[in-house]
Amino acid sequence: MFILTFLRTLGRYLQLMGRTFSRPERWRMFLRSYLQEMAALGVDSIGIVLLISFFIGAVICIQIKLNIQSAWMPLWVSGYVTREIMLLEFSSSIMCLILSGKVGSNIASELGTMRTSQQIDALEIMGVNSASYLILPKIAGLVTMIPLLVIFSTVSGFVGAYATAYVAHIITPTDLTAGLQHDFTQWFFWMGVIKSLFFAFIISSVSAFFGYTVEGGSVEVGKASTNAVVSSSMLILFSDLFLTSLLS
Repeated sequence: MFILTFLRTLGRYLQLMGRTFSRPERWRMFLRSYLQEMAALGVDSIGIVLLISFFIGAVICIQIKLNIQSAWMPLWVSGYVTREIMLLEFSSSIMCLILSGKVGSNIASELGTMRTSQQIDALEIMGVNSASYLILPKIAGLVTMIPLLVIFSTVSGFVGAYATAYVAHIITPTDLTAGLQHDFTQWFFWMGVIKSLFFAFIISSVSAFFGYTVEGGSVEVGKASTNAVVSSSMLILFSDLFLTSLLS
């Protein structure tokens, strides 16, 4: 029963994506919607990304310095571990998990409300490909903005680590800088960006699917929003395992 339900849902998802990735009927309207979605899904998320990353970077640096680093380790270990955690996992994978709750629920509830209020049906009656018109700008906007969010998250985490050095005096700025610069592998940064592109597509497309296909009233919209967040989060975790082993 579960397998049949999964296959049925997967088939509906692939059909919707096939309609979504068709050529826009009016490029001017698509570009306008694309810019609006970049602002709504990406720019409006910069604040929470900077705030969370700042404190996570500071906490990681403090925890490594106080609980792991010892007299047997070099003084730059805390900065080195902070950099590796921020680049390899937090700024891409964990941050996308957080964004799936904010962005994913927003997309699902918006499209679900449009479905229950019959706005999507009105677009279909007018001969408009509602899937491409509504969903494609959201996917394109989030995929475009996610690399910038990854960069902002990484930089904010480093700033948080320096705050522990200059304000809390947990580690000296010289040792922290030496750790951040030690044995830097540029591919780690690009690996995080590549993974975040896949995660952005998962968040936007899965959330759009649950919102677009909702049936019922406002209660079902709430359930669709919850299902979108849970499903996209699980898919991010599974794909993170696959992509990490593939790209490493």
